[in-house]
This record gives sequence, C-alpha cells and structure tokens, in this order.
Amino acid sequence: MGFIKELKEEIKVIKERDPALHSDLEVFLYPSFRVMLSYRRAHKHYLKGHYFWARLISQRAARRTGIEIHPGAQIGKGLFIDHGNGVIIGETTIIGDNCTLYQGVTLGGTGKEQGKRHPTLGNNVMVSAGAKVLGSFKIGDNSKIGAGSVVLEEVPPYSTVVGVPGRVIKRKDIECPQTELNQVDLPDPVTEDIMGLKQANAALINHVLELEAAVKELSRKNG
Repeated sequence: MGFIKELKEEIKVIKERDPALHSDLEVFLYPSFRVMLSYRRAHKHYLKGHYFWARLISQRAARRTGIEIHPGAQIGKGLFIDHGNGVIIGETTIIGDNCTLYQGVTLGGTGKEQGKRHPTLGNNVMVSAGAKVLGSFKIGDNSKIGAGSVVLEEVPPYSTVVGVPGRVIKRKDIECPQTELNQVDLPDPVTEDIMGLKQANAALINHVLELEAAVKELSRKNG
C-alpha cells in the first residue's frame, strides 16, 4: 500500500470512530494517526531486518504519542487507538482488521519465553481502557474486553470478558460495529451470580415456610 493510500485509510478510520472530531485537520493531531504512520514505516524496516532503524522510529513515536508499538507487531487495516496514552503492543502481537484499543491497554507477554508470546486479536475486537491481555492466545472475532480486565486465556468469538482475572460471558452471535462500541453497558458476572443466589434463597425460604404451615395445619387437625 502506498503512502497516500495509507494516509487516507488512517484519516478515514479516525473520522468514522471518534465523535469528538470537528474538522479534518484535527486528524493530524491525533496520537493514533501519528503513531500508525510511524508504525508502518518501522514495520517495513523490521521486515527487511533493519531492526535498529525500526526500533528507533518506534521509540521516537512512543515518546511523542505515549503509544508503544513494537515494529515486529502485525497489524491489520482499520486499527483505531482512542486517546492511547499508555498503550503497549508487543513484538509478536497480531491484530486483525477494524479493532479498537483504548488508553492504558497492554497486549503483552507473561515472561521471557521465546517465539509467539503475545496475543492475537481477531477482527472487530474492542479492548477497553486499562485492560491487559497477556500471553500467546487469541481473542475471537467480534469480542469485547471490559475496562480494567486482565485476560490470561483464549476468548471465543462474539464474547464479552470482564473482571480480574477475565471471565468470558458468551453473547449473541452478532458483529460488533465499530461505530457503536460501548465500554459501559457490559454484563457483571458477580452481580448476576449474587442475584441468582438471592432468588434461589428466596425460593427456598418460601418452600420452608409452606412446609411449616402444612405441619402446623396437620398438627391442628390431629389435635
């Protein structure tokens, strides 16, 4: 892809997904826009084995934007990093098309292991603010990672993950449109479990009360 085409693609992504954008010129001020242009250049050097120049470009971009993308990461089309300060994307990370990352997201490893050690994100994945995805596994297509979650194992497609450690809650098999991403209205598995226990407890109490009433009535009749 040529430079002009890359430029147009990055501008289009930001214009489609950021409601705070008031003019096209603002796009050039966005950290996401600037870091992605630098990443594309650095990645080309990385593929050619020019590792020093690749890291030099990526580190300069990290200082300017607060977003650290290793030049070895493989990133598809349409990645949008909203705000982005504190975002870290590791060397062997693979990101599919039309994904969205919010500030403070880490796509990292769990130690000093060799080979593939960072996560793979499928298409149309959203990772909310402060979430950490650590290890070599896949986040399935059209999945959401809730804010502050710590994900340590594979996530199936069309799922939502919340909590520490992250718990998977299967959702409807529908696509996750990037223009309607929602970080807030996510399910709370702990609350759902507590509500289930409350309902079960209430049903048990009612059953005991019914039995007690039946025993009293039987005792009264038997005089």
